[in-house]
Amino acid sequence: MVVVEAPARLHLGVLDLRGDLGRRFGGLGAALQAPSLRLEARPAATLVVDGEDALRVTEFARRFLGYHRIPGGAHLSLRRGIPTHAGLGSGTQLALATARALAELFDTPRDAAGLATAVGRAQRSAIGTWAFEQGGFLLEGGRRSGRETPATLLLRRAMPEAWRAVLVIPEVEAGLSGQAEERAFRELPPPPASLVERIAHRVLMGVLPALAEADLPSFGRAVTEVQVLVGEMFAPVQGDRFASAPAAALVADMLAMGAAGAGQSSWGPAVFGLFPDEASAAAVAHRLAGRGAVVVTGFANGGARCWSE
Repeated sequence: MVVVEAPARLHLGVLDLRGDLGRRFGGLGAALQAPSLRLEARPAATLVVDGEDALRVTEFARRFLGYHRIPGGAHLSLRRGIPTHAGLGSGTQLALATARALAELFDTPRDAAGLATAVGRAQRSAIGTWAFEQGGFLLEGGRRSGRETPATLLLRRAMPEAWRAVLVIPEVEAGLSGQAEERAFRELPPPPASLVERIAHRVLMGVLPALAEADLPSFGRAVTEVQVLVGEMFAPVQGDRFASAPAAALVADMLAMGAAGAGQSSWGPAVFGLFPDEASAAAVAHRLAGRGAVVVTGFANGGARCWSE
């Protein structure tokens, strides 16, 4: 039996929806210790899938087997999943975990970019792809015009071991995905060049130096500023800087409770706050009980794990 465990991820923001320089999207994010998924795979004559989210696992497995023209099958079981359509990268992690397990069974290439291509992921953001492969904090450079491969990884750096995130998934409508997400990107007007430049400036001169110096107050402040600017880019389809009023309230409250930074992961509804240690994160998580699913987690500085039992 092959076992794959893969981490959720925070998507902290998109860099450029204009594409004036020949690359579009780009982004920054970080892998999380929790939630995570666990997928098991065994050899089988035909494709058999059980456990959580069986329909999606089946679709990803069929794509992988078709891409590699593999006539055989496998028995796949998702034992633990990441909350779906919450902004935590469940689709990409599930797709890559399925591909990685099958690659192990059928001895095909195991690099994350190749796995993503085989199952049709990383069409825009590659943060989830690189989180699966390497973990840590990630910065990617966007999709190059005319290229179908995942966006190039520009920087990967370990997150400080003590830092914690408080995740809250409020009980509101799920974040955009699939055809609704495709439509949203088609309908988004190109943001002003000045807005794109401001985001890049804060990433380069705020987020990255603060991370290199393990300066959480500066890192959190810069991430929050990026979140506000990215929210302006997506407001035409979200309705505001954040996807819902409860999400906006949670971000504001976590900042008021002492979070170094806060924001919304991808389309949400998951929001996060950044804290220097377990105790401060747990105290705020306790105060937020009842406002959704609440998780205190560290950052995963390694990618997905795969082993045989």
